[in-house]
Amino acid sequence: MKTLLKIGLLGAVAAGGLALTATTASAAIVCNANNECWHVRGHYDYRPEYNVVVHPNNWRWGHDEHYRWHEHRGRGYWRDGVWIKF
Repeated sequence: MKTLLKIGLLGAVAAGGLALTATTASAAIVCNANNECWHVRGHYDYRPEYNVVVHPNNWRWGHDEHYRWHEHRGRGYWRDGVWIKF
């Protein structure tokens, strides 16, 4: 009986730890003034001079709007088709 209790307790602790890590992950869509958009993981503080808008990950542009997707790993932003690291 003690073994069953220990297994149950370990399972509850593991599930709780997994739930905590799942809630800390965040993603967003960032777009610049040239309608270039990309996904980011985590939260970055973009300076106003970068001229970007951060949207929630489920954001979609409107029917009459036209955007281009660019993806890139690492920290930075797109400006005129060029990835600028920061």
